[in-house]
Amino acid sequence: MITFATIGTSVITERFAEAVAEVEGARIGVVSSRDAERGRAFAERIGAPASVDGPISALAGDVDAVYIGSPNGLHAAQAREAIDAGLHVFVEKPATPTAAEFAALIEAARAEGVVIFEGMRNVYDPGLARVRELLPRLGTLRRASFALNQRSARYDLVLRGETPNIFDPALAGGALFDLGVYPLSAAVSLFGEPSRVAGALSRIATGADGAGAALLTYPDLVVDIGFSKVTASARPSEIQGELGTLTIDRITDPRHLVLTPLGGEPEEFAIDAAENNMRYEVERFVRVASGADSAAADQARSLAVLRIVESLRAPLGA
Repeated sequence: MITFATIGTSVITERFAEAVAEVEGARIGVVSSRDAERGRAFAERIGAPASVDGPISALAGDVDAVYIGSPNGLHAAQAREAIDAGLHVFVEKPATPTAAEFAALIEAARAEGVVIFEGMRNVYDPGLARVRELLPRLGTLRRASFALNQRSARYDLVLRGETPNIFDPALAGGALFDLGVYPLSAAVSLFGEPSRVAGALSRIATGADGAGAALLTYPDLVVDIGFSKVTASARPSEIQGELGTLTIDRITDPRHLVLTPLGGEPEEFAIDAAENNMRYEVERFVRVASGADSAAADQARSLAVLRIVESLRAPLGA
C-alpha cells in the first residue's frame, strides 16, 4: 500500500484524490497545507483522514509518497524537500521548469532510494496505447499534427489587470507549461525525442505565454504542435502515414479514433477508459514506487519534453 500526502488544494489535487480512490494499493493519508484551516477543509472534502501545516519533512514516517499539485514554480523545491525526507514524489506536470532541475531531482532520488515521477496523464491513457498499436497500419509516418487549445476562464482576470498563478511567469505559468506539455509528451512518447525543434510563443500582458506552436523534426517525420490558454478550438489531432491517416479526437484522453486507409473506407475505434484518466498514471506510479518496475523510461521522456520546452521558451528570455 502506497500512502500519499497531498500538497496543493486546487481542482487537480481533487482529481488526483478521486483517481487514487480507484486504484488498488494506494490511498491518501494526509493533506499538507501551509494554511491549516484550508488544509482541514480540503481534507474533509477529499476524505483524507488528517491534515498538517508543518514542513514536508515532518511527513516522513506517516506516508510513503508526496503528491505535489502546487503552482509549477514551487515543484522543484518541494520535491527536493520530500526526497531529502526519504519520500517518493509524484509531481504534477510540468515536473520542473527546466530539464536540469528535474535531472538533479532524479539523481537525488536515486541517492535516497526513492522515486520521482512526473504525472502526465495522457501518456498512460489506454487511448494513446491504442494509437501506438495502430501506427504500423499507417506505413511510413510523414506528418503529425497535435493540438490542445482551451481558453482558461482565468484569462478574464488577466484582461482585468490581474496575474493569476497559471499566468504568472514567476510561478512558471503559461500555456506551454499548462497545456503544451500534453501534446509534446504524446509526440515524444510515440515518436521519441526530435532531432530539431523550432517554434514561437505568444506573450500576454502578464509576461507569460498565452499560446504557441512548435515544429518537431525527425529523420523522416515532421510534427506540428499547437496550444493555447487564451483561445479555443475543438479540432482533432492526426497522424499521417504513406498508407493512411489516423484521426484522434483529444490528445489528452483519446476516446474516438478514425483510421482512414489510402483509398479505403474509414475504420472507427472507441476507447473504453476511466472517466478520470489520472487513474492510469497513479497505477503506474504505484508500480514504480513499490519496486515492481523502473521509472527510468518515464523520467527519460519527461527530460526530453523539458528540453523541448526550454528551447521554445528561450526567446522569452526564460
